[in-house]
Amino acid sequence: MQYNLAYGRGQLTVELPEENVAKVLNIHSAPAVEDPMDAVFDVLEDPIEAEPLAAIAEGKKSACVVICDITRPVPNDLVLPPILQTLEDAGIDPQKITILIATGLHRSSTPEERVEILGEDLLGRKYKVIDHNAKKLHQHEYLGVTKSGTPIWIDRRYLEADVKVLTGLIEPHFMAGFSGGRKLICPGIAAAETICPWHSPKLLEHENARYGCLEGNPVHSEQMEIARKAGCDFIVNVVLNQERKIVAVVGGEMNRAHLKGVAIARKLAVDMVEKPADIVVTSGAGYPLDKTWYQTIKGIVGAAEILKPGGTIVIASECSEGVGSKEFEEIAGKFPSLDEFMEAITTEEFFSVDQWQVEELAKALRRGKVKVVTQGVLPEVLQQYFVEPAETVEEAVKEAMKKYGAEAKIVVIPDGPYVLAELPESEKEIIRKETVRKEPVKKELVKKETVKKEAAAEKEVITKQPKKKEGVKTEAAEKEPVKKATAKKAAVKKEPVKKKTVKKETAKKETKKAVKKKAAKGA
Repeated sequence: MQYNLAYGRGQLTVELPEENVAKVLNIHSAPAVEDPMDAVFDVLEDPIEAEPLAAIAEGKKSACVVICDITRPVPNDLVLPPILQTLEDAGIDPQKITILIATGLHRSSTPEERVEILGEDLLGRKYKVIDHNAKKLHQHEYLGVTKSGTPIWIDRRYLEADVKVLTGLIEPHFMAGFSGGRKLICPGIAAAETICPWHSPKLLEHENARYGCLEGNPVHSEQMEIARKAGCDFIVNVVLNQERKIVAVVGGEMNRAHLKGVAIARKLAVDMVEKPADIVVTSGAGYPLDKTWYQTIKGIVGAAEILKPGGTIVIASECSEGVGSKEFEEIAGKFPSLDEFMEAITTEEFFSVDQWQVEELAKALRRGKVKVVTQGVLPEVLQQYFVEPAETVEEAVKEAMKKYGAEAKIVVIPDGPYVLAELPESEKEIIRKETVRKEPVKKELVKKETVKKEAAAEKEVITKQPKKKEGVKTEAAEKEPVKKATAKKAAVKKEPVKKKTVKKETAKKETKKAVKKKAAKGA
């Protein structure tokens, strides 16, 4: 029988033995919202545990709107116009509105990608559109350290804005549980000096640092601590269906609005199989996520959740841009085995940007084999990452079935990491008992001497910082605990919602018409 896997900008059709396919795991269907821009306007005016964006922006002089880079299919042409119009209507000069592309440690966007991310209409207006650059420390402001010792460096352009808005997409994430919300700050607009320790083994090796898990996830907790230090006035996040149409828009307070979006995303993303599979056939999720081998690993990690110990994952990914970053490429071939790689990174004998992706791959390879079908990465390069290249999905499955027998069970995940593949708790417990996992030596992960050296180094960096501009918080102020909502905000929440006057409602409709007209013209 034929199955279609997401691959590049299209699909890869594969032929698999129907009698062996136990289940196909998919994103659950959901209707798209009738009018996406109306949905965005609604959350701007009636947000979750926050004042309306117009009220927040009133009297302010500047704003920074953070958006995802090319690796996330966020429909910015629908999300951004209402936000930008609201900021302008509140009196903020368009030339004082910055659209900051949250690249994290990814490369900068190309001119062609900016058109894809924003559209020509928005690019042609007076907004300042800039890429974050994690490797330019001077573009960041130091905000102290987290409880676990991570230094907090955040893009100064964001911190200096009077109004701070985060946008994004909520989907399953293999380390942070779900994307969106706080993730636009860390790693989105954080410096490498923050992103790297946030990806350290002391966080990633925790059992809760995985797909779909927020509670007790140290990666998520660290992100929240960093994001609260940086501050955020408002978020607007979307949830997409299988056709990548908006099915829900959430907005308001960074954490509460994000949690509401996570609840919606979880219902769409979770699909269960009763028993672990001998073979999991999956994808890198198609464009834009499968542009590199680096991003493809997310699909492997997701598939490992439902793989029988000793089983095989077969993944198809275009990898149109090859391996990924230069640093990620340079890790290949440095270690004869994954055990030696894990020993090196957990004893602090080795560190490289993007090593965490190999570490995540190691988690999947502890469960079973991985066979990769791609035309974007040479077979000999793939082998240096401890995976097996294959010409076709059919060939890889046929070879695996020789090992597991004619009765081998196959599970297919056409959309890869966009699906949250799960097993019943009883099956998870059986796998935990059966799987022999070599845990890193945890006592080596946090060395007192190392922490002392880091603290001393951070103190030296701080003393070299230029004098802070007026309005930027001092280090002493940043060490104060996060304050509770003011009495004024509490009072606002308790007040009954006032009915809109005919005049305001008419103005709102006219604004929406104007925004839609601009969007249509840009299309």
